[in-house]
Amino acid sequence: MNGLHCINVAWGGAWFLICAKLREYVSSILSSLNLFVSRQSSNLGRYILEQSLFFLVGWIPTVIGIGIRGILYRLILNMDGMAAIDSKVRLRFANNIKLAHGAYLDQGSYLHATPGGIDIGENTIVMHGAVLHVYNFRDLPHAGIKIGKDSLVGEYSIIRGQGGVEIGDRVFTSPFTQVIAVNHMFHDTKRPFTEQGITAEGIIIEDDVWLGAGAVITDGVKVGKGAVVAAGAVVTKDVPPYTVVGGVPAKVIKRVDETKPDLNRTVYY
Repeated sequence: MNGLHCINVAWGGAWFLICAKLREYVSSILSSLNLFVSRQSSNLGRYILEQSLFFLVGWIPTVIGIGIRGILYRLILNMDGMAAIDSKVRLRFANNIKLAHGAYLDQGSYLHATPGGIDIGENTIVMHGAVLHVYNFRDLPHAGIKIGKDSLVGEYSIIRGQGGVEIGDRVFTSPFTQVIAVNHMFHDTKRPFTEQGITAEGIIIEDDVWLGAGAVITDGVKVGKGAVVAAGAVVTKDVPPYTVVGGVPAKVIKRVDETKPDLNRTVYY
């Protein structure tokens, strides 16, 4: 009997440890899932609704898919009029995304609209592979991305909106441009930069600006109306209106009205 009792006690202790480990494992999984969902959507209910729609209709190609999404995505997006969303577009925190009439999200673009939101104006195009990410997990007060009408975000361009990004009307960003409204502090050599905080002052790009391919606009910068930023330029200071800037760091090269057109080239309108 004593031997059997010992076996029962040992088995009971082992079972208790197994149950404790199982509870710990399940708790860890649930915590990880909760963190994942909190980075994808406003709540679990919306996450299930959004992911269900993406699974059912997000992949459908051609104008048929665009038409279906234009109707069904109204359940999760703020749409003013008819916007066009191509296949394989990734949307997160969709309830914080506003699309005006005629806006177009090209195939493979990615919009992540944590609190602060993304607002895309009339007839504005977000091209293939572009990333618009508010990335506001610190409750920053000015976070968000707002783009005016008749603008274009070029292929594989990145816009980060922690400090707030305001882009005007008729602004073109060429492929691979970066508009990054955040900066890491790194002055303390005794701590990794990831523990030194960030600054997020915001970026303003006024109407009729053209950003050349690969240009980088850093946090705290204002690009004035009608300015042209040359390909590959890194803009660290405000750009005066109607100027052409280039270089690393970018400097004023000339005024726009000083540019002489090449009369040997055919101009199309």
